[in-house]
Amino acid sequence: MEPRISLITLGVMNLALAIRFYEGLGFPRKNTTAQGVAFFDLNGVVLSLFPREDLAKDAQVHDSQPGFSGISLAHNVRKKAEVAVVLAKAESLGAKILKPAQDTFWGGHAGYFQDLDGHLWEIAWNPFFPIDEDGRIALRD
Repeated sequence: MEPRISLITLGVMNLALAIRFYEGLGFPRKNTTAQGVAFFDLNGVVLSLFPREDLAKDAQVHDSQPGFSGISLAHNVRKKAEVAVVLAKAESLGAKILKPAQDTFWGGHAGYFQDLDGHLWEIAWNPFFPIDEDGRIALRD
């Protein structure tokens, strides 16, 4: 298997509401003719929104209640001050701020929000992960 994540699918309770939320964050929606699913281009990774019940059925698992899944998604920003700006934008769209922007133990600055379906997003500025002109993190050895 090649080391790559191609697509991240979030199970959502209300597809139309989730689409408005992520469009409101500025995520560019693509392939808008697809029915019952939404796709967003995230610089080489696709974020997919799919009805939660349908996702569970497709994976052949029981649809449990939303809650902490042990997974968070992360969005890194270029400047420390952007963390608070992105968190405020998410909150204005209905997200719940779980951890306000603050300095971290590892030398960065970060906070968390929970989207409309309970998915965790970390918004972080990491001085050790420079972001290139295409918006990708350049990991160092």
